[in-house]
Amino acid sequence: MTTTIDLGGTFTLPGTGITLNRVGYGAMQLAGPHVFGPPKDHDAALAVLRAAVEAGVNHIDTSDFYGPHVTNRLIREALAPYPQNLTLVTKIGAVRGDDGSWNPAMSAEALERAVHDNLANLSLAQIDVVNLRIMYGLEPTEGSIKEPLEALARLKRDGLVRHIGLSNVTATQVAEGRSIAEIVCVQNLYNLAHRGDDALIDALAADGIAYVPFFPLGGFSPLQSEALYDVARALDATPMQVALAWLLRRSPNILLIPGTSSVAHLTENLAAASLKLSDEAYAALDAIGTSTGS
Repeated sequence: MTTTIDLGGTFTLPGTGITLNRVGYGAMQLAGPHVFGPPKDHDAALAVLRAAVEAGVNHIDTSDFYGPHVTNRLIREALAPYPQNLTLVTKIGAVRGDDGSWNPAMSAEALERAVHDNLANLSLAQIDVVNLRIMYGLEPTEGSIKEPLEALARLKRDGLVRHIGLSNVTATQVAEGRSIAEIVCVQNLYNLAHRGDDALIDALAADGIAYVPFFPLGGFSPLQSEALYDVARALDATPMQVALAWLLRRSPNILLIPGTSSVAHLTENLAAASLKLSDEAYAALDAIGTSTGS
C-alpha cells in the first residue's frame, strides 16, 4: 500500500540498498506486562501490526526475547507473507529467565541459537538486520565486543543474517565493531533528557550510519519539563509527539521505533512526523538535555 502520511522522510542503511521510512514501529509493547508472556488482547496486537504496515511503516523492530517468542510469532501471524519492502530488525544477546529476568547470552552458541529462534518464529530464511545487544550492564559498559561480534559475522557469512547492527554500546565499542564487520545501525537509549550519545550520533551521521533511539521518553516524565508542555500546547500536540518530532529534526540519520499496543496510539505516534518545529521551539526543547544534566 502506498504511504498515505508523512513518515519523516527516508534513510538508506549503508551498503544495503534498504531504504526505510524514518518513523517505524517497535514491537516490544505487544508482549505482556514487563515484556513477558502473551498480550492482553491477541487480536488487538495483530491489528496494530497490520495498521502500521497499512500506514506505510516499512521498519519493524522486534526480538525473540520479547515474550519470549511472543512478538515474533505475532508479527508472523499478522504479516506473513511479508510485504517486499518491509524490513524486520531483531536483536540478540539476551535470554529471559523464568522469572522474567533479562540475562546475558552472548556466547557463540547462544547467539546462533537466538538467530535460529528468530528465523523460526518469524518464518524467515534470512533476517534483514540483527542487532547485537551488548549485555555487560544495563547501560552501555566498556569491554571488548570482538568475540560475540565475530560469532554474529560468521552467521552473516552463512547467509542467515543480511546485515549487522549494535545495541547498548559505547562509542569505543562502535569503533571496535566497525573494524570487525560492517555496521549499518546503532540502537541505544536516547531522548530529550538523556543525551549521552550526542557526539556518537553526529559521528555516525557523518558516516551515513543509522542511529535508532529507544525509550524516546523513557525515564523522563513530560511533567518534568514545562518547555515540552509549552511546545506541545502551541502545536496542539501531545508531549510524546513533540519529543518524537524533536528526534526527527535532531539528525537525519535518526530512525524512530515508537511502540504501542493500541491502533489509536499508533496513529498518534505516526502523526508526529508531520509536526513542524520552529527554530525557537527546537532550541527550547534542545535545552532540556542541558538542564537535566545529561
